[in-house]
Amino acid sequence: MKKVLLTFGILLGCHLVSAQAPEKMSYQAVIRNTSGQLLVNQSIGVKVSVLQGSSSGTVVFSERLIGTTNTNGLVSLEIGSGTVLSGTFATINWASGNYYLKTETDPTGGTNYTITGTSQLLSVPYAMYAKNSGSSGGGFTLPYTASINNANTLFSINNDGDGTSLEGINNTTTSSVASVRGIINQTAPGGFSSAVRGINNGTGGLGIGTWGSQNGSGWGVYGVTPTGLGVYGNSTGSGYGVYANSNTGTGLNATSTNGIAANISISNNANANNVINANTLGNGTVVNVSTTGTGEGVVSNTGAGFAIHGITSAQTSAGVIADNNGAGEAVVGRNTSDIAGAVVGRNDGGGYGVHGFIGTNTTGNGIGVYGRVGVNGSKGRAGRFQNFLATNDRNTFEVESNGNGNIPDNTQGNVASFLSNNTNSVSAAVRGEVKTIFGNFGAAGIFGVSSGTGGFGGLFHASNINGNGAALVSITDGNGNAITANAGKDGNAVEANVDGAGRAIYGWVPTFSLGKAAEFKIFNTSNTNDAMTVSTVGNGIAGNFKVDRTTGTSAAVKGEVNSQFANFGTAGIYGVSSGTGGYAGLFHASNPAGNGPAVIAIADGNGNGITANAGGSGDGVEATADGNGSAIYGWIPNFGTGRAGYFRNFNNANGQPVVHVTTTGTGSTLLINHQGPSGNIAVFQSASTNVARINKAGTAFFNGGTQNSGADLAEAFDVEGNISEYEMGDVLVISTSSDRAVEKSSKPYSALVSGVYATKPGVLLTEESVDADISDKVPMGVIGVIPTKVCLEGGEIKRGDFLVTSSKAGVAMKADMKKVQIGQVLGKALQDYNQNEIGKIKVLVNIK
Repeated sequence: MKKVLLTFGILLGCHLVSAQAPEKMSYQAVIRNTSGQLLVNQSIGVKVSVLQGSSSGTVVFSERLIGTTNTNGLVSLEIGSGTVLSGTFATINWASGNYYLKTETDPTGGTNYTITGTSQLLSVPYAMYAKNSGSSGGGFTLPYTASINNANTLFSINNDGDGTSLEGINNTTTSSVASVRGIINQTAPGGFSSAVRGINNGTGGLGIGTWGSQNGSGWGVYGVTPTGLGVYGNSTGSGYGVYANSNTGTGLNATSTNGIAANISISNNANANNVINANTLGNGTVVNVSTTGTGEGVVSNTGAGFAIHGITSAQTSAGVIADNNGAGEAVVGRNTSDIAGAVVGRNDGGGYGVHGFIGTNTTGNGIGVYGRVGVNGSKGRAGRFQNFLATNDRNTFEVESNGNGNIPDNTQGNVASFLSNNTNSVSAAVRGEVKTIFGNFGAAGIFGVSSGTGGFGGLFHASNINGNGAALVSITDGNGNAITANAGKDGNAVEANVDGAGRAIYGWVPTFSLGKAAEFKIFNTSNTNDAMTVSTVGNGIAGNFKVDRTTGTSAAVKGEVNSQFANFGTAGIYGVSSGTGGYAGLFHASNPAGNGPAVIAIADGNGNGITANAGGSGDGVEATADGNGSAIYGWIPNFGTGRAGYFRNFNNANGQPVVHVTTTGTGSTLLINHQGPSGNIAVFQSASTNVARINKAGTAFFNGGTQNSGADLAEAFDVEGNISEYEMGDVLVISTSSDRAVEKSSKPYSALVSGVYATKPGVLLTEESVDADISDKVPMGVIGVIPTKVCLEGGEIKRGDFLVTSSKAGVAMKADMKKVQIGQVLGKALQDYNQNEIGKIKVLVNIK
């Protein structure tokens, strides 16, 4: 190979201001031969390595580049754009120390590198140092503007110390300036989009999401909007949506010129909390309402509750004082006393505060106590019972019957009957409430007990067959459970059944919630029962799980087991097929346009990604491909060091082949493609010792020699005329009209004799590649045992006779030893021949 001289230069640029600097370096080299002449318009192969620390330092990046020299012998390449051999160019820390560039060049464009050079990089390439530069201005020229369409965070600063992560300061006196400004340009952005958002992930009680401060008489936080909300505060838990506090001034001041000064409401119908809580620790009025116009001081309107509910625990005050100076009242309970209510039933002894009873009426239409509301449009409660003593352990309200009623309606037999007899009503027939900080047994809004051997602690029956309302709705606004069920013995904590086409249990999470539709846990480590059992005797699916979102990235089913044991059945997902058919597991990627695999198995530890075992005569793994893909495709990523496939047989008595490959198609049964820079195409071992191999160039090596089914050595030659005119056994001579060609012999004792058209050569030599079509060439046997055409033109042939060409085309005859000259003998006969016509005998071909 010719020696080549190489001169090169590296073109580097340094540019600190850019939206994104390209991760590449320009490289140029001039190629000359030993005579100093330029190698022009020639493919050049270059291996480039970046070394850290010294000219023989650690390789942090390596790649292979291909280029073509121009008319001046100059080749121009871009380092960072070639075929990566190791490392990542974009992650090189150029500021961490000295770097050297090593180049290895093959002037023929291959990988036989004959030129090597190493030089230090004295300048930081282009803008690669700018990404972690500590220079003044942080690598930005102000003002700086950039537009990028990216879903990720574009600018992030993380401060692990006590300082501020990001600070904006403005020292001007101009009006309406901003130190930090956030803008959303879309006229219709998504819900809850924010121009500036403050997030405090702390769980302490004094954390602040966004802090507004003003030292003068202005506003700490100022919000402006034409039709929306100037300032909006929301608490998703038990905190405050907006908290107003003042040491000496007013905590919250709301004013309006033409609208409502303040609007406070609860939008959840199931929320039973107070709309406003107002209290004081001083002696002032809790709420002071005054008006100078013709409007009301306080207007309270309610559907089924109390318009005004006053409670006091002092005898010197009254619960409610209501005055009306109009034309009259339907019912008035009014008292100017400081110690009593308008209507009081009070008992200081062992009797009754209010006692209503039926003495002698047996018709069944009498009423002991009748509280009525709604007469003449009146609103309020027909009755109320309240206990003011915290230590009183007696029932506040008792209803008892000794009757034997068994009719589930509001007319007769029930111990107590409550009916909201209004089809448009949204009130409850019974409302029970307990306000306590304890969760003791019995501390409940409604407490139902079944103390007999039968009966129900509670029964809720939606009896209208055309109704759509739930028989029971349970809601909690706090952090407790909406329903807690416990079975002390062998019964079920919850039993649900459905007689129609609905669901026995339907768990769902609304669009605004982040909770779970269901969760099942067992906390007893000695409990061996299933946490959840799902079975069906129908033909439907026992459990159907679906993530119904095209952009979803979560799993429809996630099974996890946290165990140190690898026992049979200890699995994240355990599928069993106990019948004579069916599958223990079936994974189907059903979208024909999808590219995702049906199954992905990943092991982050040292275990197998998939372990498959067939206990009977089935296959451990059966894989098929209906399309153009591979039934099994094993591959190693560029960072892996394992094997793409590994097959072993550990049973010494197993006579089956370890790998069996069969094809009924027209393609190759086995294709081995070596695309690496070095190594063998195949290595064959016996007892871990190499006995045969095929190197990357296609050369075969056999320690024990070779044995072929043919008995001769042949080489492929072109022929004169058409190949169809030639037959196996024809005697061939060197053509005198074409290079490297043969033709049938036609003269006796020809010194051009070269071989015989071989019947089945053991070894066929050719100058063509293995993929070349040589069907138009003859395999001419030059040495070995070859069936050869013969005749009796030279007499009968005996074993051992020398054979030469005859006058018949392509036929040999017995040689006359007195006429034989050097180069005329085709070989020796291995069989006798005495027939008049042309025939074939085996001949030991060896031209002499």
